[in-house]
Amino acid sequence: MVTDRRLTNGRVWLAGTVAALAAVFLLLPWLAGTPFDDPGEGQHAQIAHEVETDHDWITLRLNGVRYFDKPPLLYWLTAASFRFFRPTEWAGRLPPLLGAALAAAATAVLGARLMGTARGLIAAGALLSCALFLVFGCYLRPETLFVAAIQWGITGLLVGRREDGAPASGPSPWTLVGAAALGAASLAKDPLGLIGPLAAVALALVLARRARPLSGWLPWGALVLLLVIGFGWYAVAALRNRGFLWYTVVDNHLLNAVRLRHFPDEDVPLSSLEFLVVSLMGAFPWVVGAGIAVSSLARRRAWSDPSETPWVALALWAVGLVLFFTVLPFKLPHYALPAYPAIALLAVRGWSERADRPRGLIAAHALLFTLVAAVLTLAVWSDGRQFTTLVFSATDVYTRKEAVWGDTGPLPPWATLRPLLLYAIVVCAATVAALVVAFVGRSARLGLVVVVAGMLILMPSVERGRSLVASRRAVAGMAAEINREMRAGDVLVHEGPIENSGSLEFYSGQRPALLDGHRSVLGIGATFPEAKGIFWDAERFRREWLSGARRLFLVTPRSPATSVVASLPAGSARLLLRDNGRWLYVNRPGTVPDRDGK
Repeated sequence: MVTDRRLTNGRVWLAGTVAALAAVFLLLPWLAGTPFDDPGEGQHAQIAHEVETDHDWITLRLNGVRYFDKPPLLYWLTAASFRFFRPTEWAGRLPPLLGAALAAAATAVLGARLMGTARGLIAAGALLSCALFLVFGCYLRPETLFVAAIQWGITGLLVGRREDGAPASGPSPWTLVGAAALGAASLAKDPLGLIGPLAAVALALVLARRARPLSGWLPWGALVLLLVIGFGWYAVAALRNRGFLWYTVVDNHLLNAVRLRHFPDEDVPLSSLEFLVVSLMGAFPWVVGAGIAVSSLARRRAWSDPSETPWVALALWAVGLVLFFTVLPFKLPHYALPAYPAIALLAVRGWSERADRPRGLIAAHALLFTLVAAVLTLAVWSDGRQFTTLVFSATDVYTRKEAVWGDTGPLPPWATLRPLLLYAIVVCAATVAALVVAFVGRSARLGLVVVVAGMLILMPSVERGRSLVASRRAVAGMAAEINREMRAGDVLVHEGPIENSGSLEFYSGQRPALLDGHRSVLGIGATFPEAKGIFWDAERFRREWLSGARRLFLVTPRSPATSVVASLPAGSARLLLRDNGRWLYVNRPGTVPDRDGK
């Protein structure tokens, strides 16, 4: 498909702006109203809060301990948001919303350059209707910033390249944007976010025999910008923190990939089949159209046609990323997210290629929506246990951890989830009815619009589900109780990795000691001298608890049978509160009644 050069830059940027505003419209209502999800959001809120209060923008810390697991872009933006708007859930979730809006804008811009303004906007709508992507749109994690940086990187490099392969006199603004964005991807989550997209674009150009000279698509100025932004912080952090590079490059990547880490955490990876199912369902139903487009490109050997280079690069990136993590031993549910903008663009192209014979594609989508409605109907008429177990065990990292511990997670009651499924059934049925009209009229355009509209109408139920989960796992209520009860000289202790209750300090104002907390993202941070007093072993805990010299509060996400409490003498631990999958104990009688009588 040939790039439409008649489009003006004004129309391209209009498409990007409309897409960004659509993302804001979808997500803004969900920023506040629920406390930070723990785990998931809490630790990131606390890290940003420590950046903002300690004024150290190089060495990140969680619970006062050095934290090397993620680079700083999310924490810088969130700290700035906290400073400007105050430390609240609304302010904390602004950076992820910004990432979602930028990712939608980049998708629309590239789509407008390749297919026209209308199809560019539809591609952005397809991205925003990918359930897994939208969940992270107002969830305090780096995922949407990472996706946005990668997509702007790919867009900038593809739009800014010299199509004739001739040397460029200097980097175009588009190329500079692309280089800076890929550098930002390295700062958002992982240097692989810089290397992978760059490799996909380079390979597409090699196959089209347009990779040389390098200045035709990546001039030296852009390359320097990419390297400085992408690796500058890593170099400074390595100079300030011994072991930083070894942990980042070797332990957190190479050894993690083969599950031989020296400092492991508690994350439980998906199997290859689980990862494929979650990744494809997270981009439902757009993988169908994307598959058609990729198949068409491969069948026609489009890689040898320079005009198809952008599409080949997108296909290489999307397929390569999913296959890479499928074969890798360690992968989590969200690892395929960076491929979703490419999948959305390829899906719209797939629909366009079937414009003359659309009935098969329309019928396939009608069948898929019918199957989804049927599955949801069966779930609605059940007690919900099998459905929630299947969905959350595949898509939720914390649920997978708890399955290993043998504990039951604090998931929303079925009575609150059931109405969301009923809503989804109605939307799916209406979408099928509209697709029948498109089928009869042989209209690919109507069919595509119906699918986009149906999926976008579904998305509020997805966000509602995310909010329900967060409200059932948040530590905020327990933290408020701790804040009211603790006095000078009292000590707060958290059992297990602090990321399981990451916002405990954020909400309570109390920094806990960490019992049995080494198997976590703070494993390497625990090796630094200043962390020595923060990490407690079981022997020290029992000694302090039983001495009675001071009052200790224990917060644990572990059930009484698996907690350290089971090893204490009977009657030495009083349960003050059980809330959202956590237990709060005190070693001396207090004044707080047990709210639920347990």
